[in-house]
This record gives sequence, C-alpha cells and structure tokens, in this order.
Amino acid sequence: MSAHLVLIDALNLIRRIYAVQERPFLLNNELADSTKQQVLFNTQQATINAVKKIIELLQPTHILTVFDSKNPCWRYEIFPDYKKGRKKMPEHLAQQLPFIQDELMTMRVDSLISETDEADDLIATLTQKVALKGKNVTIVSTDKCFLSMLNEHIHVYDYFNKRYLDKAYVAEKFNVTPEQLIDFWTLTGDSTNKIPGVAGIGQVTAANLLNEYGTLSAITNAQNLKASIAKKLDEHTDTIELTSKLLTLKDDIPLGFNLKDIRYQ
Repeated sequence: MSAHLVLIDALNLIRRIYAVQERPFLLNNELADSTKQQVLFNTQQATINAVKKIIELLQPTHILTVFDSKNPCWRYEIFPDYKKGRKKMPEHLAQQLPFIQDELMTMRVDSLISETDEADDLIATLTQKVALKGKNVTIVSTDKCFLSMLNEHIHVYDYFNKRYLDKAYVAEKFNVTPEQLIDFWTLTGDSTNKIPGVAGIGQVTAANLLNEYGTLSAITNAQNLKASIAKKLDEHTDTIELTSKLLTLKDDIPLGFNLKDIRYQ
C-alpha cells in the first residue's frame, strides 16, 4: 500500500469548531463563565469526532495534527502588522489544547507543536519532503495558502464543506493556476493576514496580467505594459519583495523525526 500522509491544520479545525459550539451560548457577544466548560467539552468532543471522520474518509497510512507556536513567528519580525486586528484565541480555549492533544494521542494521532514556527510552514515542510518522494499528502485545512502547493501528490481537503480544493477550484475562484497564486497574492495583497499588495491592482487585473505573462517576474520585466500598471509596480518594488517573502511558505524546517514515527496504526 502506498503511503498517504494526512496533515491536519489543527487550529484551523479547532477554532472553527469552537466558533460553532460557542455561538448558542453567546450573550452580547460574550461567553458566561458558567458555560465555558460546557463549550470547551463540546469543542473537544466535536474535534475528536471530526478527526475520526477524517481518518475514515481519507484512510491515511500516516497522520499528524500540526499546531502553531505560542510565540510570534518570523513573519512578525519582518512585518509587525502581520495578522493585525485578527481575533485572538480565547485564553480558556488555549488552555484546553493540551487536553485535546492528549485525547488525540489515545487515538494514536500525534501532534506537532513548534516553539518558533507557524503551522503553515511546518505543514509545507512535511508536505514537500513526502511529496518529493512520490508519496501522497492530503492537507486538511480551509487556509488558502496551501493551494499554491497543489500538484499530483499534494491535495487540500476542506472538512467543513466536504470537498477537495483542487486546481479547478483555484481556476474558478482566482482565474489562475496554483503555481501562480503566490504571484497573484503578491499583486493583490492578502487582506485576511493584513499583507499589503500593489495599490490599484485588484484580482481581475492581477489574473489578467498573469494569464498574459505567466509570472510576476515576467510582468515586471515586460516592455509592453500599460504605463499605469508599470508605474504602480515601480512604485511598489519594496512592497512586492516583502509581500512575496511573507506569502511564501518555508519548506526547509528541521523536523527531527521520520515518516515512520507518525505511522497510523
């Protein structure tokens, strides 16, 4: 049987489940202390059930849940406004994570928790290492950053909408190929993570440029660009460099374990 690694973007899964469990108990957008434990219990049970369903559906030979570092990652060092304004995880949910991880271990599903790295980069590193050996990887997440990695061995599954986010999905949503997504978002920016783009270039213009020239490098070196586009690109050279770096997932993080260590029994 060929190896099939399933990587679960843990906080992407847990925080969305928590939001659903919390909603019926909210009063004036606040959660009463008396209901926190009930919400946390419901969240833990729903997370465990979700992982069981993922295993049943995807049939992994290897599986891992990947968590973000508690400390700010390298992106904050080069761009302090990274994810600025995003709602922080409730402290009571953060304190529940070790119990969820323990419960997952009883199912023989281990967790990877880094001291310094973002889960996205850890997932990208694991994915590339396995895919380069011709083995299949499925990333369970709704985070669009993983779509840039899609190929014959790398798949992205949206658990909540019960569908694969494939090349056809990328074409329909962004009108570019997965390989062009980093260049696409470098031009448009990524509002979700408060990463800036080139002012005045939206999704339609970015897609049209990439469909005509292929890559951002080819666009910036083109001699026949409209003067208005060329001026915008020239004025945002530093932004383009920074944004591209922020959007590009690291895939060379030292991991310290082998695929056999996360085999699903």
